[in-house]
Amino acid sequence: MVELAINEDRELSSQEIKELQSEVRRLAEEKNAVILAHYYQRGEVQDVADFVGDSLDLSRKAANTDADIIVFCGVRFMCETAKILSPQKKVLHPNPESGCPMADMISAEQVRKLREKHPDAEFVAYINTTADVKAEIDICVTSANAPKIIKKLEAKKIVFLPDQALGQWVAKQVPDKEFVIWKGFCPPHFEFTAKEVLKLKERYPEAKVAVHPECHPKVIEIADFVGSTSQIINYATTCETDKVIVITEVGLKHTLMKKNPDKEYIFPESMNYCGTVYCCTMKGITLPKLYETLKNEINEVTLPEDIIKRARRPIERMLELS
Repeated sequence: MVELAINEDRELSSQEIKELQSEVRRLAEEKNAVILAHYYQRGEVQDVADFVGDSLDLSRKAANTDADIIVFCGVRFMCETAKILSPQKKVLHPNPESGCPMADMISAEQVRKLREKHPDAEFVAYINTTADVKAEIDICVTSANAPKIIKKLEAKKIVFLPDQALGQWVAKQVPDKEFVIWKGFCPPHFEFTAKEVLKLKERYPEAKVAVHPECHPKVIEIADFVGSTSQIINYATTCETDKVIVITEVGLKHTLMKKNPDKEYIFPESMNYCGTVYCCTMKGITLPKLYETLKNEINEVTLPEDIIKRARRPIERMLELS
């Protein structure tokens, strides 16, 4: 039944999902593997993971285990970060085609050219960047710690990349520094409009609005709360209202319902297909792909030793300042 499910291009039955999940867990124990799943993954993938969370937190947790294999259910840069922090471990990616459009909007060569234009600046990169880019910058940040980290930097000029929405949001909180912001963006988050949020507020006037800082500035202006994925989880599950409009990737609803099923979490209906706040590359990872990857130990993520060494420094510096 498990093999049949993998080979057929169709939606799995609940029984087939249970069988595959059982097989994945058996293989993980047999191979001493740790399975990581980002919050934006499919629910059936999240449910079989050892850890579910944000990308950097997952990589750090995996590094602190004695696992020989890391299977990262996320996009490519997340797998690279896991390899950077655990170079001695085998890192597997269930769907190598699952990249991050925003991370791919800037290259190492473009960073080097920016260095020539702004030699007096501190180069800050969102963790959502490739290993090659991390190797060229001074420090990494996450959506949760970016304002705090940048306030601690001595430099008065910051080159922030690659996310313009996050960069603009941080710049407002750190007005004493000059920001040069790269024009990258997360397509699902950034293309969601303020008009759509206002329609939801009209429909649910009593609801609070929680927004990820990768969203367009006009969407952020409407929000009652702006924060990282983990911060949104805490806010949405503990705030005083029974209804929360959540403007981030729809996969987060799975975790929210687990954390507090007594609340209503409202995601725009258009999020149910690849168009708005639905990450198609995240959803490219399926339970059958996870099973096949772990079973055959395929799709290994490799990086040059020099890149690992250089990309690790800005991550470690961030952790020190955190």
